[in-house]
Amino acid sequence: MTSQSAATLRSRYVAQAASDLEENRRRQQELAERINVLKQEEALLSDILNLAERYASFADASRLPEQSEDEAAAAKVKRAPARTAKDGAKGKAHQPLLGDLLAELLGQSKEPRPAKELRDELLAKHPDRSPTPQVVRNTLESLVAKGRIRRHKQQRSVMYSLVKQGGTDSD
Repeated sequence: MTSQSAATLRSRYVAQAASDLEENRRRQQELAERINVLKQEEALLSDILNLAERYASFADASRLPEQSEDEAAAAKVKRAPARTAKDGAKGKAHQPLLGDLLAELLGQSKEPRPAKELRDELLAKHPDRSPTPQVVRNTLESLVAKGRIRRHKQQRSVMYSLVKQGGTDSD
């Protein structure tokens, strides 16, 4: 092997190693971003589970018709401190749901709006909330599935608008 071919081979190895390192860094960044999205989705699902448990406790109380009003009031008083302590521990007591906030923002506009624009306005109006773009899109799609909002596709863009209550809304 000549010194020139060895130098060429060495430069190829160096270029390949640099390329591999760059690809590795890019992949690590993608994975870090995905982990952040998954953590936010986990928090959202945890909040949904907590709400479901809270509503289940209300449903249990309504299934006891033989209970007197005084007993029912005492039972509600007993449960209330536990819920308050649990909410206080999370620091999210009395926060409106993300879907309700997004529907409210859509209700303020007559034109369909993209998810990015809605997220930007949400961050501006509610600095205590910081959902990722993916969480906002997932929430919007959930509202579409529930029939509360409509999805409009314009070329490659997806826009959302509030479904008018009591009226028909056409594309």
